[in-house]
Amino acid sequence: MSDRDAHVCQRVVQQHARTFHLASRFLPAHKRRAAYALYAFCRVADDIVDRADRVRTGGENGVPEIAAALAAHERKLMDAVAGKPADPVFRELQRVMRESGVPESVLHELIDGVGMDLRPVHYESWGELSTYCEGVASSVGEMCTYVFGVQGDDEVRRVALRYARILGLAMQLTNILRDVGEDARRGRCYLPVQDLAAFGLTPAMVLSGSLAAADPRWQRFMRHQVARARSLYESAMPGIPLLQPDAQRCAWACAIGYAGILGAIERIGFDSLTRRARLTTAARAAVMWQIWRVKPVTQSSRPHPLSAGPPLDWEPTGGAQPEELVRLA
Repeated sequence: MSDRDAHVCQRVVQQHARTFHLASRFLPAHKRRAAYALYAFCRVADDIVDRADRVRTGGENGVPEIAAALAAHERKLMDAVAGKPADPVFRELQRVMRESGVPESVLHELIDGVGMDLRPVHYESWGELSTYCEGVASSVGEMCTYVFGVQGDDEVRRVALRYARILGLAMQLTNILRDVGEDARRGRCYLPVQDLAAFGLTPAMVLSGSLAAADPRWQRFMRHQVARARSLYESAMPGIPLLQPDAQRCAWACAIGYAGILGAIERIGFDSLTRRARLTTAARAAVMWQIWRVKPVTQSSRPHPLSAGPPLDWEPTGGAQPEELVRLA
């Protein structure tokens, strides 16, 4: 559990997570170090699975090797839980689990979630896709909530965890909408079959590269999906004031930074088939400045009583959006 171990995790974040690396600057040092360990653990698992795309071009024999590598990653997790961490990432992860109480179960959930990408990518409905998103992203929101801490007892944490899992769902859907073309070139289409069919589209049209972004069917489909993502962000926002004040700005920066990608998708005419929407450096700086000016909410100043949390099902409501999302749309 040395500084060298922490630097290994920090380098992973610096190389792969621009939005999160910027947002993490709002965290106190001990929480930032813990968040980096969680990100590194998740990133290593994701990188293992991403290798499957490269080996598939040479036949199916390579996929079992990737599955074995992911299983080895999970065994390292179990070794860390048993007090025998194998490398810097797992030494840091062991410390986080001990100090922040991150449950072993949610770490296994992440591994199971990324492992779904070793199978053919096919999601019949939004319900099926949201299950995948829960595994690969809502799990991360839950991990971070334990590190960030909440203002209150176990009941407050239970509700905060539910909000955090919705935020993870919103962010993963944003990733999917941003990366449609990139995923298609890797033989993947995460867009639900039923949702596509409702607008006269099919996964084959997406995968073939024959679909034009200007096609009115694609335009309507993407407007619906972007509205769904914004609805999810809106549902998740009340959870951020439940976090400890020293972690709220980081959570806001992650949420608003990722929600801003939806606006970037709109600005390129929903052409995530051939382009990758990005926030400019100036836009990221604007988010950081905006968040810096936000005053964290303390328990005594929380404007609303604690509720049971957001609903289980979300669809675009067409209602008012949080001011922070509107400004970046």
